Amino acid sequence: MESKRQQKVASLLQQDLAAVFQRDLPHLFPGLPPGISLVRVSPDLGVARVYLSVLTVGGNGSNAAQEALVKDNAKAIRQALAKRVGKQLRIVPELVFFLDDSAAYAAHMDKVFGDLHIPPAPAEGTDPTDNAASAPKRPRLFADDEE
Repeated sequence: MESKRQQKVASLLQQDLAAVFQRDLPHLFPGLPPGISLVRVSPDLGVARVYLSVLTVGGNGSNAAQEALVKDNAKAIRQALAKRVGKQLRIVPELVFFLDDSAAYAAHMDKVFGDLHIPPAPAEGTDPTDNAASAPKRPRLFADDEE
């Protein structure tokens, strides 16, 4: 369970990292900059785990390339972040980047559910009381139970 301070710092970092990716360092990311789906901060506020959702227009190969590009430029990203949050945080946390594949997983699950074969419902012409008549009767618990 995160403390309120951790949650506030994580929210601040998420907003400012998005601004860094879009405004301060757009030259590092050809095409679309990565989105930040989640930020988790350690209890001592020294390490921030940043989960990136990399959106690609073309193929799947650029996900790993863009993630590697972010990890290679982590120092420049942290410096740009320090300029934005320097007055609000005493120490800018070390940034550790992870690829968030929840969107790809959701698309995969959507495909799996779409491929399921579900048999059609029974026809409307059948009598619903037929099922009740064939159902076993409940055992009587007491001799004076009336049905």
